[in-house]
Amino acid sequence: MGAADIVPGVSGGTIAFITGIYDRLLGAINSVNLSALKTVKNIGLHAAWKQIDGTFLLALFLGIISSILILSKPILFLLENHPVLIWSFFFGLVLASVWLVGRQIQDYRVTNIVIFCLAAALAYWITTLNVLQGSDNLVYIFLAGTIAICAMILPGISGAFILLILGVYQIIINAIHDRDMKMIAVFGLGCVVGLLSFSRLLKWLLNNKRTQTLAVLTGFLLGSLNKIWPWKNKFGNSPLYVHSDGREEWVMRPVLPSNFEGDSQLVFALLLFAVGIMIILLMSRFEIKNKLKDY
Repeated sequence: MGAADIVPGVSGGTIAFITGIYDRLLGAINSVNLSALKTVKNIGLHAAWKQIDGTFLLALFLGIISSILILSKPILFLLENHPVLIWSFFFGLVLASVWLVGRQIQDYRVTNIVIFCLAAALAYWITTLNVLQGSDNLVYIFLAGTIAICAMILPGISGAFILLILGVYQIIINAIHDRDMKMIAVFGLGCVVGLLSFSRLLKWLLNNKRTQTLAVLTGFLLGSLNKIWPWKNKFGNSPLYVHSDGREEWVMRPVLPSNFEGDSQLVFALLLFAVGIMIILLMSRFEIKNKLKDY
């Protein structure tokens, strides 16, 4: 999940869903509330820890944080130097995830199909939004964290891409690299506030409107494929804007490999695309969801 959240276009929520821990994650997050504090007071810390599924949350978030700290530089290097290959892998991963999540929808009535189509259209529209000029103002960073974390736990909506749209993606990455604890703490606090609030809504929807919610999540996954299509060319005569370090942000348009301005690396791209699909198929075959629930 940490590695996925670094990539603008791939959601950590997608990884949580395809590995079968999504419901457990939402349940654990929702259990972090006033009731848990009362349990600490009345029964003890150990009981409260079990109530919030603390061991699961600790293991998960340590893994996410470790992955971000360790993999942020390598993944950014790959995105800058081998974008076609890494996007091909994630495209296969997410495309197969559409099938994996979508097959859980049991009711294919017209209403649910319409919901799926609208969600796909919304996710596609989000991938076409222009990048805003960001700010390192701490209030703005807090609000960015609150918004982005909601996307990070939604399959198909990339929190990193939302940060990119808000213009703070590079600011946060630099803060991690430079160990700017003040910036990281403010961003983290925004994430906590957004996570505790939004996860409750998601949990309620999955418990009470599961089929419709799955239709939305599957639509999000399908619509997000536009962002991670491996072959894109710059569109327009000038960049949207230029970063302080000289990097340029351009409007990018998907093209066929034959029309790609550069080395399409088609053979290796297709191989990595197939690897991404195979990973999802293996997860489905060995029923990772049930094994993790039994953990």
